[in-house]
Amino acid sequence: MGNNLRIYTDGSCLGNPGPGGWAWAIDEYDFCWNSDPATTNNRMELMAVLKALVRNVGTDLTIVSDSAYVVSCFRDEWWADWTVDGFKRKTHEAVANWDLWEPVLAISLFGEDEVTYEKVRAHSDDYMNDFVDDLARKASNYARRGI
Repeated sequence: MGNNLRIYTDGSCLGNPGPGGWAWAIDEYDFCWNSDPATTNNRMELMAVLKALVRNVGTDLTIVSDSAYVVSCFRDEWWADWTVDGFKRKTHEAVANWDLWEPVLAISLFGEDEVTYEKVRAHSDDYMNDFVDDLARKASNYARRGI
């Protein structure tokens, strides 16, 4: 569709499971973040992606993430087996976080917008990755304090 927009995403969890937070940002002025009192790090990584995708419908996107869990799903096409097998693993157990993966995959793979995923190394002085990491950690701390 239009120009390709880069969105950085991150999730955080204090304990796993524990209080968690997620964040996405286009820049220092266009971002969103929130928390969950009882969650996992992978859920928060995915929630950040889902919220970014939903908020930016109608735009081609590059999701930039330090999460191997998120990026590997697309790079290694984990989703192909999941969607054929009804979000079941080879062990017949449900894919973890399938309730978030389902809409993320629907938007990323079958939506009208082109969505690509890019891996960034965590804590490597990438300004925007550090920015969303800080927001996600703050959200986790707020959740821990019940805010």
